[in-house]
Amino acid sequence: MTTRRTILVIDDDSAMRDSLAFLLDVNGFAVTTYETAADFLDQFGSSTVDCVVSDIRMPGMTGLELVRKLKADAVACPVILMTGHGDVALAVEAMKAGAVDFIEKPFEDEVLLRAIHDALESQPAKPADDAAKRQAEARLVDLTPRERDVLKGLLAGKINKVIAHDLGISPRTVEVYRANLMAKTSVRSMSELMRIAIAAGL
Repeated sequence: MTTRRTILVIDDDSAMRDSLAFLLDVNGFAVTTYETAADFLDQFGSSTVDCVVSDIRMPGMTGLELVRKLKADAVACPVILMTGHGDVALAVEAMKAGAVDFIEKPFEDEVLLRAIHDALESQPAKPADDAAKRQAEARLVDLTPRERDVLKGLLAGKINKVIAHDLGISPRTVEVYRANLMAKTSVRSMSELMRIAIAAGL
């Protein structure tokens, strides 16, 4: 029998914790839940954990601060952040700080499960930074200057309306550019697009 991978869930919403615990349990994971990042850090110690799934906005320490704390303590487990629509800028900042992914609430079960599987798969073999940068740049090579402008706006965590205002175009046009970005880079999610942009040094 294979050992179940351990996922830690941190969210101050008890209903969310319970539903995620159930989802992960039925999909074969061992799950421990915490109400706050501080609770997690108090009890974490040296216990084995394969992946952390944390809300970004919580009382006390935020998900972003948690990512920075784990990195400072050289804890190597991947962190996936759950974020509300208005927290994308924070989520992108957290990815720059070391989070592996973010998913926007509300999300389908499959989105979270895929993010966890991707995080677990990608851990052992990380390409060297310069190789990762070249790979990312290659995926952005076909973007037009205006598409790059929109991507930079998204990377700054701006919403479509603000990007449209900054670039002097309509929000609808920004949506078209966003769709083009997703298609040209062959990504499945906004977080994957952000990861490529960050790796490319945009």
